[in-house]
Amino acid sequence: MYKKSFTKPHGVRGGNRFQSQSFQNRRSRSKNFGQYIDPAKFINKSVAAEKIQPFVPEHAFQDFNIDASLKQTIAAKGYSQPTPIQDRSIPHILKNVDVLGIANTGTGKTAAFLIPLINKVLRNRKEQVLIVVPTRELAIQIDQELKGFTKNMNIFSVVCVGGVSIGNQIRELRFPNNFIIGTPGRLKDFIQHGRIRLSEFKTIVLDEADRMLDMGFVHDMRLIMAGMPAERQTLFFSATLSVEIEKLIQEFLKDPVRISVATQRTSKNIDQDVVRIAQGASKIDVLHDMLNQKDFNKVLIFGRTKYGVEKLSQLLIEKGIRAESIHGNKSHTQRQRALKLFKSDVVKVLVATDVAARGLDIADVSHVINFDIPATYDDYVHRIGRTGRGDKRGKALTFVEF
Repeated sequence: MYKKSFTKPHGVRGGNRFQSQSFQNRRSRSKNFGQYIDPAKFINKSVAAEKIQPFVPEHAFQDFNIDASLKQTIAAKGYSQPTPIQDRSIPHILKNVDVLGIANTGTGKTAAFLIPLINKVLRNRKEQVLIVVPTRELAIQIDQELKGFTKNMNIFSVVCVGGVSIGNQIRELRFPNNFIIGTPGRLKDFIQHGRIRLSEFKTIVLDEADRMLDMGFVHDMRLIMAGMPAERQTLFFSATLSVEIEKLIQEFLKDPVRISVATQRTSKNIDQDVVRIAQGASKIDVLHDMLNQKDFNKVLIFGRTKYGVEKLSQLLIEKGIRAESIHGNKSHTQRQRALKLFKSDVVKVLVATDVAARGLDIADVSHVINFDIPATYDDYVHRIGRTGRGDKRGKALTFVEF
């Protein structure tokens, strides 16, 4: 049904998707609203048969200079040894220096900054931390992980995101909060109306930093950074980092410790391939046949537009596939419901825009399917990072028309 390699067809004329590179660049940008991506980059065999030396951390969680109650919580969660990003970044964050951390998705970046920052609050109850993320789903996920680490510690947090009642968030902001976790737009509103006083925050985290500093958010981030004390701790974490973003980082971090434990752009646990769609063939029919195969048991499908994602999910439902959708036109309640149904295996397919590509930790996703080619290769890296997380294996397939 789908081939394990990509070959350029010969003798094709106008309308062929894989003509000369200059033509491909023009057509890909106009059709996909992004950069041209060589389809060969979507093919990468996982390394199941390759013998990999197991990671041996320099520290155990019990070795870190953190509060005893936090060590107990970590042990109760069953965490014995840190992941590479945790092992290398936690000691530096505990020293209150700026950190730029790059690690593959699914490797524990959230705990890498939460653990030392919780310890910071335990040492000084007046400490306030601002965590800025690109999507409301990621903000909620980080808050849930924070609450899991801080049970019975009297550490308080509030999530400030759009798409939900602003009144509830305003009420929560009247009380002292050690952690404020939010998206740039809603945070900017609260800052401008004096409900968040940036001068009181000496620590800021940008999770998915490359997305937070692209041209869609950079002006809001400049406003937030300008309002914070000059003497602060700034932490940036991401799976990818472009040259353009590197330049912007210089504005915000002071002599950062750079930690990169990303072994390659994509996880070695993910088997990547293309699904070649012949001109005139139905992508929906090909997709439907694939989803009926036994091993496609928990599938995340990415589309380009909100309208296209919703239409695709409805078509799949009509064909008898248990599916849900998540995109920007859905309310907060609808998006949370869709995520819950997918996480709990009530539905086997979640169709999403790139709103679901960043940071979300969904267990046991068997396949990621790019029904539409992503706008950039970085977007591709983040999309397929929803499968093959941690030590699990996963498959990523990208539909390519010719």
